[in-house]
Amino acid sequence: MAAGKEIRGKIKSVENTKKITKAMEMVAASKMRKAQERMRAARPYSDKVRNIAANLGKANPEYTHPFMKLNDAKVAGFIVVTTDKGLCGGMNTNVLRAVTGKLREAQAAGVESHAVAIGNKGLGFLNRIGAKVVSHVTQLGDTPHLDKLIGPVKVLLDAYAEGKVNAVYLSYTRFINTMKQEPVIEQLLPLSAAKLQADA
Repeated sequence: MAAGKEIRGKIKSVENTKKITKAMEMVAASKMRKAQERMRAARPYSDKVRNIAANLGKANPEYTHPFMKLNDAKVAGFIVVTTDKGLCGGMNTNVLRAVTGKLREAQAAGVESHAVAIGNKGLGFLNRIGAKVVSHVTQLGDTPHLDKLIGPVKVLLDAYAEGKVNAVYLSYTRFINTMKQEPVIEQLLPLSAAKLQADA
């Protein structure tokens, strides 16, 4: 009798766990769907900004914005975007591996690296490998606010405008679908009029 009661208790426990897991799955699916919708809504805005920048570059070719000027500073800036939490497969691992490769390239070329960490995982990783983190922001949640991002990122943008940094790179994970995300490292600064026109 005791064994039967124990088995029934375990069955009930498994059923309760199944209900909780199902509820968590539904919440996660809902959050994922909303995140995808926000991402799709933001992409046309990003494309339009590039288009406007390209048109401005063509309209007044004799004007050179500070972000388009080259300098010979021996410092490169990296904006590293990761999540605050784990349990997301290789998403953080892949982008941080790509960043590590880029940092090694810079070091081999005698270029110092300064980093801005967006997300707790990236911040922890950069601190562990001894990278110079000049600014960071974490705990942005599911809907990051621009006012929290501007300050940390502006540290590198200002350094570039002042000629203290010779290039700024953005590293992030590009979402393809739920099964595939690819790490990306793209150069933000210096801006290239030709590249802007090609992207537009």
